[in-house]
Amino acid sequence: MQTIPPHPSYSSLVAVGDSFTEGMSDLLPDGSYRGWADLLAARMTARTPGFRYANLAVRGKLIGQIVDEQVEVAAGMRADVVTLVGGLNDTLRPACDMGRVRGLLTEAVERLAPSCKQLVLMRSPGRRGPVLERFRPRMEELFACVDELAERHGALVVDLYGAPSLADPQMWDVDRLHLTAEGHRRVAEAVWQTLGHAAEDTEWRVPLPAEQPPGWLTRRTTDVRFARQHLLPWIGRRLTGRSSGDGRPPKRPELLPYEGPAA
Repeated sequence: MQTIPPHPSYSSLVAVGDSFTEGMSDLLPDGSYRGWADLLAARMTARTPGFRYANLAVRGKLIGQIVDEQVEVAAGMRADVVTLVGGLNDTLRPACDMGRVRGLLTEAVERLAPSCKQLVLMRSPGRRGPVLERFRPRMEELFACVDELAERHGALVVDLYGAPSLADPQMWDVDRLHLTAEGHRRVAEAVWQTLGHAAEDTEWRVPLPAEQPPGWLTRRTTDVRFARQHLLPWIGRRLTGRSSGDGRPPKRPELLPYEGPAA
């Protein structure tokens, strides 16, 4: 059973991971992404003047790339809090060596846990749908590994996978892979509470009111558009070993004082 600190006092945060932590698809007017980690850092900045924040996450990264490119950098920053979310992209590849994924995740946790006051891991959110169902056993094996590592190394686990609200299709963008702004807000709330802060939203797990389901023709048109614009390019990258993050730098590579995300 994880122990949540009763009166947390943190002065710095480093976020490590992939598109989920980068902030897709919480799109700002200038075309950049905000996301739950920025929102969490803004809350912590309001509580602690001079709060420092780095976000090393890059979309599309596999757990091996996270270990090679982000973990050592994050550990060297000696932040109070480090969040690590990775491995899910691996589970969605056609071929996936889960033993290797577990080993790399273990390596990341063993390096990061001693470098910070509090390591935070997550059971990533997952919406329901036919595309993801075939990968669900791998996802759940990954989350079991997360739980075991947290128990062994004193990390906190944010259980987003078990939250009904984040399985709601209304929380997911049109690409069906990334959360909306409201989804990211709820993740920030979940991490905030897990770190021991008083709840600002006690019902973040509660789904939105149900929408009137669209008609058959609208659903089919939406499915065709989704397949053409998102699913087929995604499958193409998986099959060719390419990533949407190839060549892309982290959005916030240095641990510096944070002024908060854009509105």
